[in-house]
Amino acid sequence: KQLSRYTSLARFSLRANQPEGVNQRLRDSLSAYKRIIVAVSEQRLASYQSFFAKFVPESPVIYLFFTPGKMMLQIQRAVAHASAVVLGHSYNSDVQRQVADVLFARASADGQLSASLGELFPTGAGVTITPKTPLHFVPEEYGLSSVHLKRIDSIALDGVRQGAYPGCQVVVLKNGHIMFDKAFGTYTGKGSPRVESTSIYDLASLSKTTGTLLAIMKLYDKGRFNLTDKISDHLPFLQRTDKKDITIQEILYHQSGLPSWIPFYQEAIDKDSYDGRLFSARKDAHHPLRLGTTSWANPKFKFKSDYVSSVKTGDYIVQICDSLWLNRSFRKVIEEKIAEAPLKQKRYVYSDVGFILLGMLVEQLAGMPMEVYLQREFYEPMGLEHTGYLPLRRFAKSEIVPSNKDLFLRKEILQGFVHDEASAFFGGLAGNAGLFSTARDVARVYQMLLNGGEIDGQRYLSKETCQLFTTETSKISRRGLGFDKPDADDPKKGNCAPAAPAEVYGHTGFTGTCAWVDPLNELVYVFLSNRIYPDVTNRKLNQLHIRERIQGAIYDAMKKK
Repeated sequence: KQLSRYTSLARFSLRANQPEGVNQRLRDSLSAYKRIIVAVSEQRLASYQSFFAKFVPESPVIYLFFTPGKMMLQIQRAVAHASAVVLGHSYNSDVQRQVADVLFARASADGQLSASLGELFPTGAGVTITPKTPLHFVPEEYGLSSVHLKRIDSIALDGVRQGAYPGCQVVVLKNGHIMFDKAFGTYTGKGSPRVESTSIYDLASLSKTTGTLLAIMKLYDKGRFNLTDKISDHLPFLQRTDKKDITIQEILYHQSGLPSWIPFYQEAIDKDSYDGRLFSARKDAHHPLRLGTTSWANPKFKFKSDYVSSVKTGDYIVQICDSLWLNRSFRKVIEEKIAEAPLKQKRYVYSDVGFILLGMLVEQLAGMPMEVYLQREFYEPMGLEHTGYLPLRRFAKSEIVPSNKDLFLRKEILQGFVHDEASAFFGGLAGNAGLFSTARDVARVYQMLLNGGEIDGQRYLSKETCQLFTTETSKISRRGLGFDKPDADDPKKGNCAPAAPAEVYGHTGFTGTCAWVDPLNELVYVFLSNRIYPDVTNRKLNQLHIRERIQGAIYDAMKKK
């Protein structure tokens, strides 16, 4: 009766001493079902042994014993093949209801055996499950091959072995259900903590679509702006500049003419504190630190005392790492540098600066900091416990995976402080980067978008807004409204596997992250890593095409119709 509240079921009775012909017909009938539950309420099972001797179906079988545990030894061979066993001890109706609730993730089970049950289960055996325990699904029932999905393990571990990253998380959802959810490797290499599913990563530019863009979509839903609005109408500091006519849509498409990035932090460095130039195209005595393919830096500089302090004091309240505090006035410097930066022609150039402006736009239109708005409108009601900006305010350092050894600018291991320098000098709250999360939480955000703005019966965005932002594509590039997409003309140029259809949308991040939604196949794929630990110049993740190969394995796992 309790089970039928959760699912439609067919009921069969097994009688004592049934003839073999009847037993076989029952076994044949049961073979048509995807799940089989055997509820055992009798203590003497000798007269049923002939049925169970040949009962090893391909479908998962769950045995429920409403009897003392040792009774299961009478049908030991069948129980050994079970996918799960629940020991209820008693036929009491309350116990029956509890067991039914446990099976459908509505109740908890945390018992452990006080004595062993033959060779079936040792003393202390017992799995703890609660309504919060992640649900597992059989991929084959959703058109995916478990065998092909196992290839993800070898690709992810190959990345660890070849030094593409110390560790990573991978989550795959199909039709809203978890098909794959695993963590691989360690925080920083040998001897460091193992990555768990709850370990928190710096999302880098994946923040753009998992944070800033959500807030933009919400405000668009509320009619606070039009895509054709000039951003200077909402951000007055741009009004008397060459950026006064840039539209919000142009910024979302990355074709506003804004520069790709601006090194704001250089304004905080004292130019008289070091010899020669700060950067060089080659390594020499003054420039021992490699920052890029042809970029070497001089780490022997000092910050201007007007802007940076080693202690929190007065107006120095913006923390950029463990040992440095920025003057709140630096926000004005960032605005001035954006206003001064020369505007180029309106072609496709991926721009962090554009998304920094979108973050400012959210603050302006929401009337509160963007992180507060996102927490209130999305992360908290969606139950995303591990998602947010400035994670050290809520989590121990040990729960956050270090992103990088910053030997140049902040001169420390970045763990819980955003790696991206522009966001760091914005207090970790800029529109281009700064969000921290887990692959599980990120997957829920993209599942909500795939569902047209709704998840678990609660609506966060209108269907129309989700449709617009996830399907519109620029006429001059592969970019959508804030989202990245596969490159239809040249798949090698995009960030997706060649098998990904044109309708896919998502984003990647510099720290080695990505999230992709495939609305045609109802797929969500998330990969998080810290590929720039310890060194930003590590390009093995890209060279080995790890993210794309994992996505390819997901498409290979989809059974051909």
